[in-house]
Amino acid sequence: MTTAKEIMHPGAECVEAGQTLAEAARLMRERDVGALPICGENGKLLGILTDRDIVLRCVAEGRDPAVLTAGELALGRPMVVEADEDTEQVLRVMEQHRVRRLPVIDHPDHKLVGMISEADIARGMPQERVAEFVSAICAQ
Repeated sequence: MTTAKEIMHPGAECVEAGQTLAEAARLMRERDVGALPICGENGKLLGILTDRDIVLRCVAEGRDPAVLTAGELALGRPMVVEADEDTEQVLRVMEQHRVRRLPVIDHPDHKLVGMISEADIARGMPQERVAEFVSAICAQ
């Protein structure tokens, strides 16, 4: 059984809820990533901020990324998986909710330990399962 911890990229760093979207964009550029977890007090995971969110929910709406904070874009409850979760369950969660990135937490303290992206799935899973996953994520 392959686990989430085995395929994730470790060391995911959060953008703090109070940081501006301009700061978040700089962090994304520095880390060469397209998404960052948004964390609030005590490192509590509030959501995921993507480069697309910054463009569509801030810039395209005429809002100022130097003023708008990451926490203001954190909507709903983020989907997560535990580090010891089987990768088939990880794929089911990602397919069901049509998410391309998934935070991985360590049980029992719920600490963020990594992220799973489509690239991690492609590297860590058999090719036929990757094809099924991509079809499910991209389905209309």
